[in-house]
Amino acid sequence: MINFIIDDRKIAAKEGQTILQVARERKIKIPHLCFHPALKPSGSCKLCGVEVVSPTGRHVIMLSCILKVKENLVVKTDSKLVLANREKAFNRLLHMAPESSRIRNLAKEFNVSVTPPPNGCIRCRLCIRVCNEIVGAGALKMRKTEEGNQIMAEPGHCIGCGTCANLCPTNIIKMVDKDNVRTISIKEEIIGQLPLERCEGCGKMYASSNFLRHVTESTSPHPDTREHHKLCPSCIRLMSNRAITERDRIKK
Repeated sequence: MINFIIDDRKIAAKEGQTILQVARERKIKIPHLCFHPALKPSGSCKLCGVEVVSPTGRHVIMLSCILKVKENLVVKTDSKLVLANREKAFNRLLHMAPESSRIRNLAKEFNVSVTPPPNGCIRCRLCIRVCNEIVGAGALKMRKTEEGNQIMAEPGHCIGCGTCANLCPTNIIKMVDKDNVRTISIKEEIIGQLPLERCEGCGKMYASSNFLRHVTESTSPHPDTREHHKLCPSCIRLMSNRAITERDRIKK
């Protein structure tokens, strides 16, 4: 038997075993992804690094899936050097697979701080600017979170106009009309869910009640004696074309 030390614990192991094999047998946690007991170790993921003292006396990181037990070897699995190397290895993997829940969950299990998952937002602020400067609803804000700056909704402010979805350059803001309800969302987060009004011309559900009310309130200072109708853009264009045709006919 080979006698060595892991995290101040004296361990006896069979000759030829690797540090990772022994650690797994003794329930000592070392993160790993590319190791499989039926295959020769490759050390590809670099997550299983442990600290050992080299023959020259330097403290170095070696991969526990490859490193074999040696008499009186001293191994550390949670030193500062190990944690720094582990964080670097996790982030290298996430650079290649940024949305991998398995890698992120494993990093969380070992309390490793990693880069936040991308959500497709490039922080151009077009959605915030158009909502504030043109629409005037103020439904979106940029907030600082643990995962960096994120676009977030102001509860109850969305009027369901869909301008942010039409302008978003990466198409992560979605507008879906279903069952007479318009849903605006940024990836999985719902910004607003609003009932739709029916066009009096064609019967199509075309705009949210909040949006139509917002338009009325925004234009109320203007003198207006016309009778109001709830018409979708297609019906408005159709009626305008008919009006122009009739005007031209009368002129003739």
